[in-house]
Amino acid sequence: MVALTPLGAVARESRFATRHAGALATETGKVPDRYRYADVHCHYVDFLQRTDGIRALIEKMDAAGVYHIQIMGMPVIKKWHPADPREPLYYLDDDSRTYWYSATDPLVARAVAELDEKSRRRFHPFICGFNPTNRNAVDHVSRMLRWYPDFWEGIGEIFTRHDDLTALTYGETARASNIALDPVYRLAAENDLPVQMHSNIGNKRLREPVYLHEMEAALRKHPDTRFIWAHVGVSRNLRIPSLLHHADRLLKSCDNLWFDLSWVVFEENVAPGGKLDRSWCALIERHPDRFMIGTDKVGHFGTYVEEIQKYDLLLDALSPESARSVARENFLRVLPARVRATARGGGALRAENSLG
Repeated sequence: MVALTPLGAVARESRFATRHAGALATETGKVPDRYRYADVHCHYVDFLQRTDGIRALIEKMDAAGVYHIQIMGMPVIKKWHPADPREPLYYLDDDSRTYWYSATDPLVARAVAELDEKSRRRFHPFICGFNPTNRNAVDHVSRMLRWYPDFWEGIGEIFTRHDDLTALTYGETARASNIALDPVYRLAAENDLPVQMHSNIGNKRLREPVYLHEMEAALRKHPDTRFIWAHVGVSRNLRIPSLLHHADRLLKSCDNLWFDLSWVVFEENVAPGGKLDRSWCALIERHPDRFMIGTDKVGHFGTYVEEIQKYDLLLDALSPESARSVARENFLRVLPARVRATARGGGALRAENSLG
C-alpha cells in the first residue's frame, strides 16, 4: 500500500477562477497564456499502462497554463498476442484484445503520492480500474476508497460503448444502464463523487442516437449522482446529426449532467475543419455552467499544450463569464464538497498564484 497524506488541505474554488493576461512561471521562463484552464480529462497511462511520467505532465501543464487537472489511469490494457511480431502501442494497432486492468488505479496513486504538497493540490484523481459489466465492480471502488482515504475525487472514465474498443475488449458489451453499475453510481452519490462516463450515443453504421437511452436511463435512475458525459457521447467515426438537439434536451431535463468537450467532438462537431460552429456556441451560452474542456491525453504529453489551447477558438467566442466557466470553473464546481470547501481558506488560490 502506498502511504498518502490526506488531500483535505487541497483548496480549489470556482469563484477564484479568473481570465488573465499574465504569465506562468516554468523552468524555461515566463510563458504567456490567455486562460487558466482546468483539464477535465487526462489519462496518466496509455493502453500498455506506460507513461511519460508525472513530472513530464507537470512541465506541460505549466507551459499550457493548466493548474487543475483530472488524472486517471486506463481501465483496459492491450494484449501483445504471441502471433503478432510487432508490439501494439494503441488499441487500434492490431486485432489483439484488451482486458480490464485494476492495477491502473494504484499506478496513479503512487505517482501522485510522490509529489510535494503544492504540486499534489493540482491533481484530482479518479478511480477507473474495474470491469463495468461485473456486479462486483463496486468492490474495487470501495477498496480504493479505503486504501487511499481522502484521496480520490471522482470515478471514471468508465468505458461503456466505445467504438472499436468495445469489440476488442473481452466479455460482454459494457452499457451505462447495466445493473452492474447501479451500486457504483450509488456509492458515488454517497461519497459525493462525480462519475465520468464514456458512452457512445450511437454507432458508426447508423446516423441515429440508438444508444442514447442507455445513458439517459442512468441519469434518470440516479438523480443524486453527478455525471460528466465524455465527448458529448461522440466517438471516432460517429456521425449523429441530431447530437446538438439531444444535448440541449438532456441539459434542460437532467440537472445532474455535465458535458466534456474533449477528443473528437471538438474537431468534428464544435469546430469542424477549424471553423467554429456557432450553434454550439449558442448551446453553451444557454448552459454555460454545464460544459468542460480536456486534453484526453493518453500517457504521453508531447502535444499537451496544443491540445488544451485549441479551445481558445471556442472560449474567445463566448462571453467572458461563460469562457471562465467552461475553461475552469465548471470542473471545480463538480468536485466533492469536501474539496471545494477548503478553498474558502484561500489555500489553493495562494498556491496557484505562486506559479506565475
